[in-house]
Amino acid sequence: MVERSWQRWQDWAALVIGVLTALSPLVTTTDAAAAWTMVVLGVVLAATSLWSLGAPRSVSSEYVHGVLGVLLFIAPWVMGYSGLAGASWTSWIAGVLAVAVAATAIPVASAAHRGAVAAR
Repeated sequence: MVERSWQRWQDWAALVIGVLTALSPLVTTTDAAAAWTMVVLGVVLAATSLWSLGAPRSVSSEYVHGVLGVLLFIAPWVMGYSGLAGASWTSWIAGVLAVAVAATAIPVASAAHRGAVAAR
């Protein structure tokens, strides 16, 4: 199976999740910790999705999406903004979606990577 760049829907979904997470402090009530956490994790998620889109055989980028999803999910408790409903729910939903997208992308990226290695 040959994977072409900029084609995998999971990476586009991760890009959207990252951008929306980074922009969410504009529309939800946040404090400094919540705003910085969501902006930084959202930007990193969006950046790694661009990496995945450009290099579809990169399996490690898909694992990074999963790790960022877990970090987003636990961030309200770790960063102390679990009392802010909008910011917390944004982190929880974005985290779950990022993990789900990563879980569906890892097998596809792994297959593409195996195909590329076998072709050498």
